[in-house]
Amino acid sequence: MPREYLKTATRSARSGAEDVSRSVAAILADIEQGGEAAARRYASQFDNYDGPVVLDEDAIAKACALVPQALRDDIAFAHDNVRRFAQAQKQSVQDMQTEVVPGLIAGQKTIPCNAAGCYIPGGRYSHVASAIMTVTTAKVAGVGHIAACSPPRPGVGLPPAIIYAAHLSGADSILAMGGVQGIAAMTFGLFGLPRADILAGPGNQYVAEAKRILYGRVGIDMVAGPTDSLILADASADAHIVATDLVSQAEHGHNSPVWLVTDDRALAMDVAARVPALIAALPPLNRESANAAWRDYAEIILCDDREDMAACSDAYAPEHLTVQAADLDWWLDRLTCYGSLFLGEETTVSYGDKATGTNHVLPTSGAAKYTGGLSVHKYMKVVTWQRATRTGSKSVAIATARISRVEGMEGHARSADVRLAKYFPEEVFDLAAPT
Repeated sequence: MPREYLKTATRSARSGAEDVSRSVAAILADIEQGGEAAARRYASQFDNYDGPVVLDEDAIAKACALVPQALRDDIAFAHDNVRRFAQAQKQSVQDMQTEVVPGLIAGQKTIPCNAAGCYIPGGRYSHVASAIMTVTTAKVAGVGHIAACSPPRPGVGLPPAIIYAAHLSGADSILAMGGVQGIAAMTFGLFGLPRADILAGPGNQYVAEAKRILYGRVGIDMVAGPTDSLILADASADAHIVATDLVSQAEHGHNSPVWLVTDDRALAMDVAARVPALIAALPPLNRESANAAWRDYAEIILCDDREDMAACSDAYAPEHLTVQAADLDWWLDRLTCYGSLFLGEETTVSYGDKATGTNHVLPTSGAAKYTGGLSVHKYMKVVTWQRATRTGSKSVAIATARISRVEGMEGHARSADVRLAKYFPEEVFDLAAPT
């Protein structure tokens, strides 16, 4: 039986993308030409903020002093988890070397980027966790200079909790500047910053488009769209918890897709019936976003069995994937396309978003088919090196000369020829292209 869509999305996350791209490209070009003055102009226009851009030590200290101790403790708990997980990730990729053939040694070396720019969203919500996720991983990677920027609030500046989290996590510079202008400031090295080698962190469609346009001139963690979340649930799942988890992710924004994939019609209908009341119980701003996301982007898909459910999930390649179904080990082994996986009712995407230690900067819009999320490795370059004895280079030089001539690359072939002639002057080699 084909999959049955009990609820179908009516809008695409790419709606309006062309207009955004044109606008962002124009802003970036203006700031690159106009420098700090242009960036300040856009900050005044979009953030309604004309205060200091780079926070000095005194401003940071005063902001940190405003953070209640209980919140400091929570931020420290999350930071410690993220730091320890990043350290474990770093240890999973080590410098190494191997003797490929006798006398020829090749190796790899991990080198952190010199400068990173971390974007911390701060429009609708104050994303304290994003400061922890982006800055901490860069710090563990060993990045030389870490800049963090976030949108200031009109007449106020940055929320103290964001400043505290960025400072605790190891930011070298903290900028009260958001949007495209913040991305531009870090990329072009404005306000005394070094030019960023890599940009990381989530943001709205304008921030995401700025990163996409700049990619190549600067590295990025990924091209991100609206956050999305999929739940795989069978008859054993708690409908109230499933519905609550869907709503919790829908509140991210009006265009944040949430999907339920199940093989149990009764569960699907129960969840669908519960969602409206759960959305209605949210605070007004959250309710507005969740209602639009559920109305326009949410889907409920009924599958034949768990294999069909898994295949459906892999096709969607969700940013967040939750399994509330029996036999969790089967799902862990079977599923292949997701940004981060949450197995069982006892964990939830919200845990990963805030405090478990795994990173919440994850691939969206199906990108999980080919990439993972932000990690300590994104801030590091895995480079290779090699050295050889003269004897060890002999077989490689012969193969290189012949392959190069097959390709028509005579210059490459001659770089091998001269070494053979120098190192083995008494020997004669057949270096013509094989026929």
